[in-house]
Amino acid sequence: MYLRTLLSASALTLSVAAMPALAQDAEFNGPYVGGSLGLSIPGKQGGERIEFDRDLNGSFGDTVVTAPPANADAFAPGFCNGAATSATRTGCRDDGNRTQYAARLGWDIQSGNFVIGAVGEIGRNELRDSVTAYSTTPASYTMTREIDWNAGLRLRAGYALGGRTLIYGTGGGAYAKIDNSFATTNTANSFTASDKSDAWGWAAGGGIEQKVGSNFSVGVEYLYTRYNDDDARVRVGAGTAPASNPFLLAGAGGTDFRRSDTSFDHHGVRATAAYRF
Repeated sequence: MYLRTLLSASALTLSVAAMPALAQDAEFNGPYVGGSLGLSIPGKQGGERIEFDRDLNGSFGDTVVTAPPANADAFAPGFCNGAATSATRTGCRDDGNRTQYAARLGWDIQSGNFVIGAVGEIGRNELRDSVTAYSTTPASYTMTREIDWNAGLRLRAGYALGGRTLIYGTGGGAYAKIDNSFATTNTANSFTASDKSDAWGWAAGGGIEQKVGSNFSVGVEYLYTRYNDDDARVRVGAGTAPASNPFLLAGAGGTDFRRSDTSFDHHGVRATAAYRF
């Protein structure tokens, strides 16, 4: 009886003594602020084109043709994923990798080795995404979109290895303010392009975070982001072009352009840093 009581008391003493140590092991608990800096890599490449609405009825997919009797496809040279460097399809610059950076604010709850939390961020992504159409004139027509600023709100869940190394997955909503621009070598017609648009989407990925001090951590994160961006339009008017101009032949006084791909997606690889309170 005495031995059982002694063992019980010893176990209770060890449990109480271990409580501060367990609390100290919760390395990823509570609020934090931080930032990220990395590289944006364009998503799918190839296959995008510009679509046309010749009669301005809101329905795209029309073929812009030359005047009778030829009635030939005015955009027979085709399209390219990138920005034009000349009036002919021999010149087209691919979309390249760009820098991205953001500030972030988050809160984690750690239970044992398991961590769940939420993180919000706001920043800038310098990615450009262009598509070009080439006409038989010859002339080039390039629609470009860039991110003015972007934000996201995600959940994240992970597992702390050895107490100070967190491996996690993350996912949630994303938003971007998009700057749209248009460039052409056609000097006859008039062109009116939409400016800014709002794009909503989602982001998902994962990363690793390493504690390097009592409050500071660094890490590496991968994030795939996709925005739904279908608002950009270009209205082609008469300008100084004659009535036989392909953009005017349908009798509506002009033609509308839009991109065939309504998704604006990219991969992000970035370094992260955080200070936890």
